[in-house]
Amino acid sequence: MVNRIHFYLRTRENRTLITIERAVISDAGKLTEIMKTAFDEEARRWLPNQEILDYNIQPPGYSSIEMTKYMIDELNYFKIIYNSHIVGGIIVSITGKSFGRIDRIFLAPDHQGQKIGSRVIELVEEEFPEVRTWDLETSSRQVNNHHFYEKMGYRTTFKTADEYCYIKRKESSAEIERLTENQDLEKTQYENCNMSQTEFYQVNAEGSSFSNSNLMNTHISNCNLSHSKFQNINFRHSFFADLNLSYSKMRLVTLAGAHFMDTSLGDDEEPISFERCELQGTTIKNSSLRNMRIADCDIAGMTIDDIPVEKLLEVYYQEMKK
Repeated sequence: MVNRIHFYLRTRENRTLITIERAVISDAGKLTEIMKTAFDEEARRWLPNQEILDYNIQPPGYSSIEMTKYMIDELNYFKIIYNSHIVGGIIVSITGKSFGRIDRIFLAPDHQGQKIGSRVIELVEEEFPEVRTWDLETSSRQVNNHHFYEKMGYRTTFKTADEYCYIKRKESSAEIERLTENQDLEKTQYENCNMSQTEFYQVNAEGSSFSNSNLMNTHISNCNLSHSKFQNINFRHSFFADLNLSYSKMRLVTLAGAHFMDTSLGDDEEPISFERCELQGTTIKNSSLRNMRIADCDIAGMTIDDIPVEKLLEVYYQEMKK
């Protein structure tokens, strides 16, 4: 959980005051409103064909207050304050000590073009001085973003017809101990090694395997784990968020005390299937259950809006006999 200690970083330019401050839950409504306005304006500018999906211009959940609350709780979410008014936000993820990622940055349309964004980037870098590598993605369509990030010292590492990936490396005044960089370690085997607090960044570990190892308190962020296999793993008290689990299979999984929030079926809208599952005492609230099918299940004690399902079925069958 992010520690919501407030701090202020200031600069005076043309008699204006630009600050960033750690966002709190009470800011969620305002920040969601500004984010939606900002990203919708970007979509109008760069997506004349509204049928095109570009998640760098309109990221998933950008108009959801629940998504904003999640990011405030779990990420480093700062509100941007311009002359005492909230005018935008910047969200960053810090992995380990040395690696940071700008997940989102947004400004109200009427406050863009005033050098606020560039100063905010500087303030975030000052707040995390140990981070020596920053990365981010932006839409290939947002040409203004390309110029902005390049001006801020970022360079392109990868680009497609839809997306540009950027990286910025900062010189570190402190000596970096045990830095292994640009090495070919393919097919290396590690056994009985102490690798606690090891950091991996831009590492190709495709096809790797971990067995009989302690990975407690591991932080995995912005990684491709598609087609991976997890078996006989202790995930107790782990946190899973902002994941794509489409078409995944879970078998012989213990979910005691598990809590699912703000979960959707994604663009494909393929239904979830539960088979031979023990879901006794499960609660489903504020959810869409349209076209949900329950068959051959023990429904003793099951209620819908406090109405016993057994009673509903009893009435139904009585009506069918008439």
